[in-house]
Amino acid sequence: MRILPQNTTPRWIIFLVDLIGVCFAFLLAYLLRFEFHPPADEWSRGLSFLPFWLIGCSFAFFLGKTYQGIIRYTSAQDSLRLFVTLSIAAAMLFVWSISRSYWSADGLYAVPVSILMIAYLLSLFALFVFRAGVKWSYQVAIMDTVGDQKNVLLVGGGDLARMTKRALNADDHAVQRIRYWVDPSNKWVSNRVEGMLILSQKDATQLLSEGKVDEILLALASEDQAIKNQWKRLALDYACKLSEVPSIQHWVNGQLSAKQIKEVAIEELLDRNEIKIDGAGVAQWIQGKTVLVTGAAGSIGSEIVKQLIQFNPAKIIALDQGETPLFELEGALQSELVEYVIGDVRKDDRMRRVFQAFHPNVVFHAAAYKHVPLMENNPTEAILTNVWGTKVLADLAVEHQVEKFVMVSTDKAVNPTNVMGASKRAAEIYVQSLNESVSTAFITTRFGNVLGSNGSVVKIFKKQIESGGPVKVTHPEITRFFMTIPEAVQLVLQAGFMGKGGEIFVFDMGEKVKIVDLAKKMIQLSGFELGVDMEIQFSGLRPGEKLFEEVLSDHETTLPTTHEKIMIAKVRDYNWDEVKTWVDELIHLFVIQDNNVMVAKLKAFIPEYKSNNSEFQKLD
Repeated sequence: MRILPQNTTPRWIIFLVDLIGVCFAFLLAYLLRFEFHPPADEWSRGLSFLPFWLIGCSFAFFLGKTYQGIIRYTSAQDSLRLFVTLSIAAAMLFVWSISRSYWSADGLYAVPVSILMIAYLLSLFALFVFRAGVKWSYQVAIMDTVGDQKNVLLVGGGDLARMTKRALNADDHAVQRIRYWVDPSNKWVSNRVEGMLILSQKDATQLLSEGKVDEILLALASEDQAIKNQWKRLALDYACKLSEVPSIQHWVNGQLSAKQIKEVAIEELLDRNEIKIDGAGVAQWIQGKTVLVTGAAGSIGSEIVKQLIQFNPAKIIALDQGETPLFELEGALQSELVEYVIGDVRKDDRMRRVFQAFHPNVVFHAAAYKHVPLMENNPTEAILTNVWGTKVLADLAVEHQVEKFVMVSTDKAVNPTNVMGASKRAAEIYVQSLNESVSTAFITTRFGNVLGSNGSVVKIFKKQIESGGPVKVTHPEITRFFMTIPEAVQLVLQAGFMGKGGEIFVFDMGEKVKIVDLAKKMIQLSGFELGVDMEIQFSGLRPGEKLFEEVLSDHETTLPTTHEKIMIAKVRDYNWDEVKTWVDELIHLFVIQDNNVMVAKLKAFIPEYKSNNSEFQKLD
């Protein structure tokens, strides 16, 4: 690998090279003017004028600071400065040459005007060629040092695309090189911009089909969403990596670097239909109210906080026991509407103080332990957080006359096969039965996996791909429902607005996704070839894991609502007194720290809970 110099050329060397260039240009002008046979007197006249030419050019270089530029980064602005500088020098010398004819005895110009013009043009040419040659040589050398560069197809028109092309191809360390350029508006097609032929989308599709494109780079305005979606589909069809340039307003100091280009997340490529909610209704519900969000630093909780801000609540209480993620959320949001509170939902005294201090009108309960294999190995903690934590908050909500309590549940609560799902089902039963005898409206929302959440399969696969693989899938037939975090939260807010109390709202999660297909797609979109660059390994189902997730149990049916994506589950009713007694007994077992005893108690109350691939199968 070639090692390139990192230091810039000293200014005095650039100044000297420029001076030598204009010197030779002047001498060559004399030779050209007299067809390489200048008369002796004219040659002598030229040599006597040469010092004045050099002094005039030096003075102009000094004024124009042409020697300060870094040659390998010469831009159009640098070229313009050079043109203006040499023009000023030539004009000054032209005026001086003419004025000599008035005060000299012979009445001649210092040098013929034609020679000055030729010298001026040759000087421009020489200095431009010098800079262009250095820049080109450096870029060729960079290609050797970077190694294999990615052929990038730039999609966009206007200033954003043009500036992106300049910035990326001028970046020494960028592995991407823009080789092709498509203007989706077709305004520039078949024309050359920045020295590059602008292609049509048909041309680009041909390049993609021939495998000549390693990466598609979108340089489009935010309002061009339809065009973005079209190219996202093309990226999926041809398994091509897709990246996006931030808007010019987000460039650092007005400059784009390769580090700012972000790969489009896999969740954005799944081409899900846009979800529409009754924003006016949700705004009317939330506006001016104090809202408590538990688990506010988590994936769902933080998105709830972000989306609530737009509905102008009086205050949002962002509660979480995780100090660092809550601190990061505070730095990301920087909103005066949000109060950040450290607290554990399992601690009655702390939660009571929160309710007394803030008097929330609405509670979104997203705090939970959710990772199935981890909770299968720590069942007492899962039960204490998911069941007891929910009980603490629900009881305080009733005591402090909260209007609505919206609980975030999971599809793993349907016919649970693991401790996590069973504990969430127990929490559902508690708030649903409590709803029958109190003024607070308790609403449960149930949905499947969210793409991009902490610990989600997408993030796990991405890390495995970045580390060189293999990508590990538990089973070749395993499937899951998926939804993006923003759309899941939109439906949570809509369900909270619609709910009257006692409902378990079920979300339409779309089609099931085969996890192995998702892994293949992520490998291809990352620019690797399955079976050649990276392998998929099947590791076997983890403790408590299902092959297929369900949204409704076998004995449940649904009722439609006014929103096409939200249904109401018809579930078994429980007696409140029995539920309260059972939950109290369950939590009292925590002190003995016997996993089998606590799980057995959970199974006794939730008969549909049958363990799968777990040590607790012996208790069924």
